[in-house]
Amino acid sequence: MITGMNHAVLYVRDAARQQRFYSEVLGFTTVIDSPGRFVFMRAPASANHHDIAFFSIGDSAGPSAAGRQTVGMYHIAWEVATLDELAAVRERLLSAGAFVGASDHGANKSLYAKDPDGLEFEVMWLVPSRHWGDEENEAIIRPLDLDAEQARFAAVG
Repeated sequence: MITGMNHAVLYVRDAARQQRFYSEVLGFTTVIDSPGRFVFMRAPASANHHDIAFFSIGDSAGPSAAGRQTVGMYHIAWEVATLDELAAVRERLLSAGAFVGASDHGANKSLYAKDPDGLEFEVMWLVPSRHWGDEENEAIIRPLDLDAEQARFAAVG
């Protein structure tokens, strides 16, 4: 039986550039590094061997057309434990020029960003299930007011 997602592998122009971004902006650590070829990385609080791997295919690679002209993955979502951590990630994404937006999805509060190759990812906080209510079965996309959510869930974490 599947217990969850373990890792993702992405083809990128330059694995070292992704390694620097994921390390500096999101705090990932390097598990395996084959310079010029690939890098495997682990998220700060992960129990996985690695959460993401990047394989270099060269700077001449074109941008992903997934969702516009081809099928493909839209994004990967990384989870944080608290809304305070989500706010801290927002500041790091803004400082890195990677932040592209934020959404309140009811059951989760989400930030969206793009990595150095323009691949989108999400950083989100999962609302405790006892607070989902009717929104559990709805696809919700509304503006995120992170300050208001921090106040609302202050006792939750």
